[in-house]
Amino acid sequence: MNRVGPQGWRLLLRLITPWRGSLALTLLLLLIQGTVTLLQPWLGGVLTDRLLLNQHLGLLLGLLFALICAQQGLSYVTALQLQKVSGRLQADAGAELYAHLQALPLEWHNARQRGDVLALLYVDIHRIGRYVTGTLLPLLPLLFTLVGALAMMLYLAPLIAVMVAVLMPLMFLALKLVGRKLRPLSHASAQAWAEQSALAEQNLESLALIKAFGTEAAERTNFRQRVDAVYAADLRLEKLQGAINPVVYMIGAGAILLLLGLGGHWVIRSEMRMGELVSVFLYGLVLVGPVGSLASVYGSTMAAMGSLQRLSDALDARPEVDIGRQQVVPVAGDIVYSQVDFTYPGREPLFRSLELTIRAGQTVALTGVNGAGKSTLVHLLLRLVEPQAGSVTIGGIDLREFQLQALRAQIGLVAQQVLLFNASVRDNIAYGRVDAAQEAIERAARAARAHDFICSLPDGYDTLVGDNGVRLSGGQKQRLALARALVKDPPILILDEATAMFDPEGELEFIEECRDVLASRTVILITHRPASLALADRIVRLDSGQVQG
Repeated sequence: MNRVGPQGWRLLLRLITPWRGSLALTLLLLLIQGTVTLLQPWLGGVLTDRLLLNQHLGLLLGLLFALICAQQGLSYVTALQLQKVSGRLQADAGAELYAHLQALPLEWHNARQRGDVLALLYVDIHRIGRYVTGTLLPLLPLLFTLVGALAMMLYLAPLIAVMVAVLMPLMFLALKLVGRKLRPLSHASAQAWAEQSALAEQNLESLALIKAFGTEAAERTNFRQRVDAVYAADLRLEKLQGAINPVVYMIGAGAILLLLGLGGHWVIRSEMRMGELVSVFLYGLVLVGPVGSLASVYGSTMAAMGSLQRLSDALDARPEVDIGRQQVVPVAGDIVYSQVDFTYPGREPLFRSLELTIRAGQTVALTGVNGAGKSTLVHLLLRLVEPQAGSVTIGGIDLREFQLQALRAQIGLVAQQVLLFNASVRDNIAYGRVDAAQEAIERAARAARAHDFICSLPDGYDTLVGDNGVRLSGGQKQRLALARALVKDPPILILDEATAMFDPEGELEFIEECRDVLASRTVILITHRPASLALADRIVRLDSGQVQG
């Protein structure tokens, strides 16, 4: 497994920096709580001596009770503060990671399961957030309590303190050997969850297909196997991580009891007061907590490193290159593909020195067999992918000179697979222009010949369309997709098999209605259907990475 990248560590710093004030307050509360904890064993010893001497105990008992109450109050306030900071850290880190994931090129996402990305956003961010506030932040107070308890033991019983100090490094060495196994187990747990999530999402999206082919039982079996894999991975991790604290406590308790026997021998020989022995015993119990927690620190760190590695890998991925400075794209410029070479990773070259010119205001139909590169030409124009050689220009200006947002704002896309959100019709149409007024939305809907059917819906433009437009017909979804592209009023319009979901009669009607929409725009049609080809001023066929026609 690769080392954690620098961006992973910088992520932790970015998590901490905005909340340094809250983290400092929480740290102060933890240190005060540790100080109160250290006072209690000393008072317990004094109380024992006073009890044996039959002296007045009221003041000491009251003080001890006040310390106990203060400790519990501090514990409550600190827990709330930790939860508050932890929640905000996770929210901020999740939002930052989500923004970075959106900026990554499509190739990065296409090379991964959706579940892997979801695991980053949910499992790994949660684990890192809890690690910062549940492990890193309490580390200093734990060390303070540990050193303080050892110092008090050294003052009361130097020999016992030395013996404890010798035993502790041996314990941590053993824990380190065990902890090495935690990191790969943590990674395996996150990976198992990612695979389960990916399968669940895939099956829910393909539910109609699963029912049509009657494969529910097989898919239930597949999902059950993923669930069992998550259970097994989590159980292996918990077995090892959960065993650390009990083992530490048992070893620590055994050592304390042995030292208590030694101290008892000294009390019998009058070499130690009973109160001192009680204080040493109580300080020994105090030590067990920090030692166990420090052991947990190591285990949690190893577990967190798996998540940090995954986050580091994602953050090290380079976002889309957006170094263009021009904010204005020529609305009447020719689109020119010049000497374009393009190859998908691990595949044969798709384009070699491809040449294609699309005149401004022209409607060009792209045809060719599946895999000829029709959609890739569109992706190159949108800069969803980049050519390995050559250039794509608009109005003689290389696309890389334009800001990505400015470029894509001039292009409207109606994809073959219409993607709609579980939102209102209005929100789906205005998705590409969220500030669009109702008048502009309706104008786009009328141009796409969608206004009439929208008005017939139960709530008109406020009707929820369901996940991916499940409550609409295929033709209705296509019209909404066209309206969504038109509300941007783009000078360049791409129709990728836009009539694929129409019957022949509906296709002819749609095409006839589109003639006014296409006027004065540069249009790229990806289609094989003769009726749609009738819209084109020019038909271009892609064959073997070259343009024919």
